[in-house]
Amino acid sequence: MGLWYSISGVLALLLLVLIGVGGIRLYSVFGIFIPYLAVILFIFGFVYRVLKWASSPVPFHIPTVSGQQKSLPWIKADSIDSPYTTGGVVKRLALDILLFRSLLKNEKVELEAPHRLLFRTSTLLWLGAMAFHWSLLVVVLRHLRFFLEPVPSALVVLQRLDSILQNLMPIIYISDVILLIALGYLFFRRVIYPQVKYISLPSDYFVLLGIAGIVISGILMRLIYKVDLVQVKEWIMAMLRFRPVSPKGVNLFFYVHLFFVSLLAAYFPLSKLMHMPGIFLSPTKNLRNTSRNDRHVNPWDHEVKVHTYDEYEDEFRDSMKEAGVPVEKE
Repeated sequence: MGLWYSISGVLALLLLVLIGVGGIRLYSVFGIFIPYLAVILFIFGFVYRVLKWASSPVPFHIPTVSGQQKSLPWIKADSIDSPYTTGGVVKRLALDILLFRSLLKNEKVELEAPHRLLFRTSTLLWLGAMAFHWSLLVVVLRHLRFFLEPVPSALVVLQRLDSILQNLMPIIYISDVILLIALGYLFFRRVIYPQVKYISLPSDYFVLLGIAGIVISGILMRLIYKVDLVQVKEWIMAMLRFRPVSPKGVNLFFYVHLFFVSLLAAYFPLSKLMHMPGIFLSPTKNLRNTSRNDRHVNPWDHEVKVHTYDEYEDEFRDSMKEAGVPVEKE
């Protein structure tokens, strides 16, 4: 049911922008008001969530480890899977963020024979996640040319590398193709595999379908329903100077593209997409594993009045002697 709720919601939002722009012609609403509102919601929501996480107390020392902890000198410690130093924590975070190393430890369990349980690494999931995130990063970086003047040479080089196959496939970017394939895999993985489908929420499908709407509308604008990119950049620069005007030289697909981008930006702080900054603030990732070297005291522990054995014996010594219970002090 979650899948159909998400599909219905995305189609309803698509119908909203088609009627709002194509029918009622609310160009200022969808070209000025909604983008500004989305940016405001994104910035305030993002900052609020990060500050809330950063101010949350961490009373327990809870780093997630999967390697040998540093202990005796003759036992080799794992500096990445059980980091003892700040440098080890940085290495582990870098590998998890840039190469999705933790996904390679995400094993799937299969029962092949009646009594044979197999653990396999989900390599395909790792490849799909890598392809999706890195191609999405390239697409975002390419779009920075609309927000910067002059355009940095690094972005020009990146765009040329991304379009290196245009002699074979005109107006096709490598990142667009990879992103579309990765999106399809991540989506159908949630639909086909019963275990993944069982734990999938409507919000999971909604985010994937929203990103798909952005990608497909962007590809259609490049291949079929072309827009004037110079006019688009002039509109963006005017928005950045807070002198907004409705975009010129664009068609309905541009408004669809812009609406889904605005929708994703506004929804970002409320969704699981906040794992992007969240990984830096997770105590399971950013803490050193020094529990054998340092004593970690829970600051929330209340002082407890204890009754020592000496006090207990002083109180009940006579009764203990009568019962034949040995005592330390006569």
